[in-house]
This record gives sequence, C-alpha cells and structure tokens, in this order.
Amino acid sequence: MPKPKKRGSNHQRGAGGQPRNMQPFSDEDASIETMSHCSGFSDPASFTEDGPEVDEEATQEDLEYKLKGFIDLTLDKSAKTRQAALESLKSAFSSKILYEFVMERRMTLTDSIERCIKKGKSDEQCAAAGLACLLCVQMGSGIESEEIFKTLGPVLKKIVCDGTASIQARQACATCLGICCFIVTDDITELYSTMECLETIFTKAYPRDRDTNGVSSTHNTVLHISALLAWTLLLTICPMNEVKKKIETHLHKLPSLLSCDDLNMRIAAGETLALLFELARETDADFFYEDMELLTEKLRALATDGNKHRAKVDKRKQRSVFRDVLRAVEERDFPAEMVKFGPERMYIDCWVKKQTYDTFKEILGSGMQYHLQSNDFLRNVFELGPPVMLDAATLKTMKISRFERHLYNSAAFKARTKARSKCRDKRADVGEFF
Repeated sequence: MPKPKKRGSNHQRGAGGQPRNMQPFSDEDASIETMSHCSGFSDPASFTEDGPEVDEEATQEDLEYKLKGFIDLTLDKSAKTRQAALESLKSAFSSKILYEFVMERRMTLTDSIERCIKKGKSDEQCAAAGLACLLCVQMGSGIESEEIFKTLGPVLKKIVCDGTASIQARQACATCLGICCFIVTDDITELYSTMECLETIFTKAYPRDRDTNGVSSTHNTVLHISALLAWTLLLTICPMNEVKKKIETHLHKLPSLLSCDDLNMRIAAGETLALLFELARETDADFFYEDMELLTEKLRALATDGNKHRAKVDKRKQRSVFRDVLRAVEERDFPAEMVKFGPERMYIDCWVKKQTYDTFKEILGSGMQYHLQSNDFLRNVFELGPPVMLDAATLKTMKISRFERHLYNSAAFKARTKARSKCRDKRADVGEFF
C-alpha cells in the first residue's frame, strides 16, 4: 500500500514522532466508503446522486494516517489522551472493515490494549476491553485471532475476578471475554475454562450464594448481568453433552433471578431461560421440566405486571419481553424478526440467533448493518454466504429519486391529515351530543 503523502505544517508532531492534536474519528469519516478491497459494494443509502467522485485511494491513505496516529496515542502519558484514542479506534473499527490494516498492526494493538487494561483506570479499561472485542470482530476466527486471545484472555479473567477492580471495568471485561472466546477459540478446554470463570460471577446472584457470600445484589447486578449474557452466548457453541450438564445445573436456579429488583436482570434471566428451554428441547424432544407450572405463573405475572411503583417504560418493556419468553416456554414458539441491511434480509427465528445478534449489535452499534453486509466472519455466523457485490449502476437503480420521495411523503401527509380530520370530527360530534 502506498505511503501517506507528507503533511504540511498544520500537522505538528511531538516528541518520539507521535502526532499531536489528532481529531477524533467522526461520523463524517465513517460515511465515506474507504475499503479498497470491497469498494464494489456499499450501503445503498450512502450512494449519492450526481455527487462528485471520491478518490478512494487518497481517502484510504488519509484514514490510515489518522488511525496510525490514534494507535501511537494509546501510549501517551495522559490517561485522557489514551482513552480518547481508544474511543476513536473503536468508532473506526465498528463502522469500517479494516482487515488488512489491522492484520499488519495486530500485535501493536494487542500490546496497547493489554497495557491499558492492566495499568489504566476504570474508563480506560472499559474502552480497551471494547476495542479488544472489535479487534477480534475485524480479524474473525483464525490463528492470528487465537494469538490475540492467548495474550488478552488471562488479563481479562484476572480483572473479571478481581474484587478490588471497578464494577464497570469488570463488567466490560466479562463481556469482552465472552465475545472474544466465541469468535476465536477452537480449543474446547479454553471454552470450558472461560465459561467456568463467568459462572463464578453470575452464580453469586442466586439467593443462596448471595446470602452465603454476603454479596450485595444491587451493587454487583450489572456485573452479574454481563457475566450471565456472556456465558449464555458461549453456551450456544458448546457440544450437546455439555449443554445438558449446564441445563441440569442452572435451569432450576435461574427462575430465582426473575424476582430481582433490577429490570435488566429479570429480562436477562428470562431470555436465558427461553434459550435453555430451546436447547433442551433440541437435545431431547420429550424434555420435561418438573416445576413448569410454578415457572409459567412467574412468567405470566411478569408478562402482565401492572405495579404502579414501576415506570411505564419499564413495565412496557418487561411485558413485551416476557410475553415472548412465556410463549417460548409454554408453546415452543418464537416471534420471528426480520433485519434489513442494504438489499438483503435476515430472519431471526430462534433464541440462539437472537442472543447472538443482540450481543454483536451491542458492541457494533450503528455499524451492525454495515458489518452484516461486509464482514465475512459475521456473515458466516448468521449463514448469509459471501458478501453481495453491487456496482454503482445497480445501487443507483435501487435508490429512490428525490422527486419520487417528495411525492410519497406528500401523499402520506395528505392521508394522515384526512385520517386525523375524521377523528376530530367524530370527537366534535360526541361533544355536541352530550
């Protein structure tokens, strides 16, 4: 790849050749399609009609120059500078496919992440753990990713189990540990070891363990939730004999978490239960749960909860989730969802797929659709096949013209106005009648 062009005096460099006053990676940077190896396709929404042609090679060089600067700044003496650099790299990695760039610098990035997790404070550790997730998403499964996990895995486990570390840092490291293990590990021993580490965390939320260890449920709840969700993600790739063991161990304990004061813990426990029932019935068509009646009563109460002391938004969210969980446990049913990205569609038709999609959407944010289109690893996970290649002409035919969009919006506005007018007339008639 050609070297970046020399910058003028506006780009001053500090001691050690490190760039200073680097601008953070912005949405404007993310909106430009810069990948040379996948320049034949992009999100149709990003195609502009009659716009100026973009010099992709120059744009790519400029982006890489910025990213190199951010990597250098992860070694800065200032904690704020290091954290800002980590956040900028996270933004770039979540919105772009940068495989070649990352491959060349994977060891440097790994060293920087390890140093920030070991020596940084809470916010810096969280940012570094998030970047580690995205680094593995960029690399996908392979020998290089396994090397990264061999370096970072022990560090992440140490922070997760360190009672003196901040809850936020332990939470971020638990999530990172689960995602990285899901992506890179082919070693079944490492998979089981990671799951055991996460189990030691979330099982402390069980009532008996909480009483024995004197652990406050409110203080550590966010950590327990992250550990439970990461463990559940890893359970989806376990061999069936191990799945059976985990179901036998946890299925009768998880319902106790449905009584937790924290809404997110109740939801995490409910969705985990739905997933466990789905896996149990896949392994054994005649699966029978002894306390089914008691469990369905709890789920039905949560699905119809009308407690006045809870916020309306929380009640609405809880009822929506637990209606689906109740259907899964009682009727073996899952409400299928459709995800649109570019010209493609993906159906989420089971709890395993939903858990996986929700996990990656949480770390990729708005970049999830782009990665579903372009990331080979994610496409393999969701069985989408190779990326769909679209040329500029095809994209242009898919794009609705401004005039057509204007006509559609005008028609929709008129229809809404007529409907509202009718409702107002009816209300007026009722008022006059009384």
